[in-house]
Amino acid sequence: MSVSQLENAAKNVSALANPAPLGLMGFGATTVLLNLHNAGIISATSLGMIFAMGIFYGGLAQVIAGILEFRKGNTFGMTAFTSYGMFWIALVALLQFPGWGWADKVDNTSMAFFLGVWGLFTAFMFIATLKKNVVLQIVFGTLTVLFFLLAIGDYTGIAWIKTLAGYEGILCGLSAIYLACAEIMNDAYDRKVLPV
Repeated sequence: MSVSQLENAAKNVSALANPAPLGLMGFGATTVLLNLHNAGIISATSLGMIFAMGIFYGGLAQVIAGILEFRKGNTFGMTAFTSYGMFWIALVALLQFPGWGWADKVDNTSMAFFLGVWGLFTAFMFIATLKKNVVLQIVFGTLTVLFFLLAIGDYTGIAWIKTLAGYEGILCGLSAIYLACAEIMNDAYDRKVLPV
């Protein structure tokens, strides 16, 4: 490949839109809705809405954002969005498959380990954010705490831990929504409108 071909390829990659706001909104909005339920603010009748968000916005939109981050050469973004997009799809499957007769209901101990593994992964991702902006550190820091609270809540069966996790998860989701909005606004106005 010639130098001019490499320069053209670099220009094409840099001309791509930023997929992070899409992924952050998919993650943030779905996380807020699920944790409104966990906190007891919205009822169990909202689960269909949450599952739909989990498949399409939290799941599919994040996977698309991850693929686009891959195209831009962003390993962190690709790994985060693709992984958490697949988390949402897997979570909906775990909760819906028993009702469809496709699998047995997952017991609380198994669910605790499922969430704990995600907490461990997220803790490592949080360490990587220490080289990135403060709001992203807040997103991943609160997400790490959220996964471990949910895991402890499932493992122990203590209801108030799940409720606490719900309120903490709302904070996590709102921080992701804020970061998405900041990236969109800062790009639209070509200056720092919202700090990150």
